Amino acid sequence: MKNRTTVERKSERELVVTRTFDPPARIVFEAWTKPELFKQWWVPKSMGMLLRSCEMDVRVGGKYRLEFEPDAMVFFGTYLEVTAHSRLVWTNEEDGEGGPVTTVTFEEKGGKTLLVLHELYPSKEVLDAAGTGAADAMVETFEQLDELLITLGARVGRS
Repeated sequence: MKNRTTVERKSERELVVTRTFDPPARIVFEAWTKPELFKQWWVPKSMGMLLRSCEMDVRVGGKYRLEFEPDAMVFFGTYLEVTAHSRLVWTNEEDGEGGPVTTVTFEEKGGKTLLVLHELYPSKEVLDAAGTGAADAMVETFEQLDELLITLGARVGRS
């Protein structure tokens, strides 16, 4: 049975996205922290955009910067917590100090990884403004991550 992505609004300010991935947490974590892997799955293909530049200094206090084309949109922020293979927390600063804080946890269960992405927005209005488009994009993005992980798993299995 295929893994499903669930998206729930937990409160007026919280959005939680959950999915189980087949590889162990170490491999899933790498896909979130290595720019060459992250670039391959982060942007939903249906949006017709590319991640032109991906800079990631994945350590507490380190910065990230993602530049997209064709419309030159930029996402950037700071890593607040980095715990290898289990937890990432970062700020989303492109809208000033009023952006959400994102927490991603990687919990290994029976060789698979339960991934939970939690976004805490500064207000109900900011989350409302994000709309359902962001949630739909996450479902597609996680499907793309799943495809990449299958490819990585096949490579690991051959080496």
